[in-house]
Amino acid sequence: MAVEAVSGNGGEAVAPVKEVSAKVEAKEAAAVTKNASFREESNFLDDLKESERKALAELRDKVEAAILEGKLFDDGKPEVKEKREAKKKAEKAPEEKKEEEEEGKKEPEAVEKKGEEDAKKEAEVEGKKEEEESKKEAEKEMEQEEAGEAEKVAAAAEEKPAETAAVVVDKDIALWGVPLLPSKGDEATDVVLLKFLRARDFKAGAAFEMLRRTLRWRRDWPGFDADADADLPEELAGACYLDGADREGHPVCYNALGVFADDALYKKALGTEEGKARFLRWRVRAMERHVAELDLKPGGAASLLQVTDLKNSPGPAKKDFRVAVKQVLDLFQDNYPELVARNILINVPFWYYAFSTLFYPFLTQRTKSKFVIARPSKVTETLLK
Repeated sequence: MAVEAVSGNGGEAVAPVKEVSAKVEAKEAAAVTKNASFREESNFLDDLKESERKALAELRDKVEAAILEGKLFDDGKPEVKEKREAKKKAEKAPEEKKEEEEEGKKEPEAVEKKGEEDAKKEAEVEGKKEEEESKKEAEKEMEQEEAGEAEKVAAAAEEKPAETAAVVVDKDIALWGVPLLPSKGDEATDVVLLKFLRARDFKAGAAFEMLRRTLRWRRDWPGFDADADADLPEELAGACYLDGADREGHPVCYNALGVFADDALYKKALGTEEGKARFLRWRVRAMERHVAELDLKPGGAASLLQVTDLKNSPGPAKKDFRVAVKQVLDLFQDNYPELVARNILINVPFWYYAFSTLFYPFLTQRTKSKFVIARPSKVTETLLK
């Protein structure tokens, strides 16, 4: 996964930055040894805490029910919208009826009176008319109410088969090639669910919503269309690739951000909105290929080791690069939880430490624990650990 960081020569840093860098670097150096010894948590049920097993059981139940009821992709928004519209109509109906009644009662008054007898006769005639009109209006309202009830019954009868037809139960729904229906009995299902649980501190409800959002994103995002690979930038092939595995068997993903130092490549990749969209699609497709290499089973290498080389990467002035990388980070954080065991940053310039203080406080403690930052003189030592 690309990291929002930029590079340059350490000698280019100004004096104030060096002072800040020295302080931050001291803290980071102390963290390297600790972070380098990071081990992926076990995915065996027997190794989980009691509270973690309960959370997993709760999430399994939620996923099972949602799939069998055809509601895994349902976010409830259409129902809320329909209820609001119905409420507005119900509130508006009495007001309209009141206005109609008031308008119906407005009758032109006689301008002149011929006499007391004529006035009495006219009053009697008007009284009869009003009585007849009120009777007609009452009958009309009753007819409308009966018609409305009939329409409601008919509409309800029509909606039921429509709702039944709209519910699609897909028991074969899968994520990263792993079936999500727990009752299928695939041992990899728990491994995938545990990733979402760990990303949400074993809160089953939050993990379930995260899973649903991920599935909806994968369904709707154009980057997963059949022809999504048609125009991917071949010139970025060397910017992100897999090469070998670490001592624990994790596939190693290399991110060489220095390729963006080439102005022509930079402009082609990020110089236009179309290019940025293509860059994002390319990085996600690369992640999909890398995830396909994982062994998503208990005891398997179920996450990647990321090595991000900051040598010659674009500087902080390259806003398009920073924005594009942040988009990648956001997508990966929201939709690829716990798929990186460690993230090693190599050839880190002095000023990066000062720059990283801007976003480092916003990272979760779990994410921070996976970072290993190596100065140029410590690259070999860090990678060998």
